[in-house]
Amino acid sequence: MPVRAVVDTHTVIWYMHGNPRLSQTARSAIADIELAGYQIGVSAITLAEIVYLIEKERIPDTTYGQVMALLQRVNALLVEIPIDHQVVDAMRQIERKSVPDMPDRLIAATALFLGVPVISRDGKIRLSTVATIW
Repeated sequence: MPVRAVVDTHTVIWYMHGNPRLSQTARSAIADIELAGYQIGVSAITLAEIVYLIEKERIPDTTYGQVMALLQRVNALLVEIPIDHQVVDAMRQIERKSVPDMPDRLIAATALFLGVPVISRDGKIRLSTVATIW
C-alpha cells in the first residue's frame, strides 16, 4: 500500500493514546488515509525516540510495545520506514538552521524522500520547506 504521510514522534504517540493535543486536522488526515486504504510512515528514528522518552520516564514504558503492535498488524495503517542513504540524502535538502534537531530532520527528510507531508505540530518543521499537516 502506498504511504500518504509520515508522522512524527509526538503525533504517533498522541494518535495511539487518543490524546486531545493531536489537532483535529491531523486526526482527520490520519482517518482519511486509513479510510482510503493507504499507509502512514513511521521513521525508524521515531522508534529510537520512543525508547529514549521511556528511559527518561516522559512516556509510559508500554508505549514502545504498543507502537510495535500497530506496526505488525495485518494491513497496518502504520509502516516503519528505515533510515537509509536516500533519506540521509533528502536530509541534506533541509537546512540545519531551520530544523536543527537531528531526529526531526530525519523525520522531515523521510517525508521529503517519499514525497508526502509530515503530520507534525513541531513549529520548526512546519516553517521549513517540507509540506506539513497540522
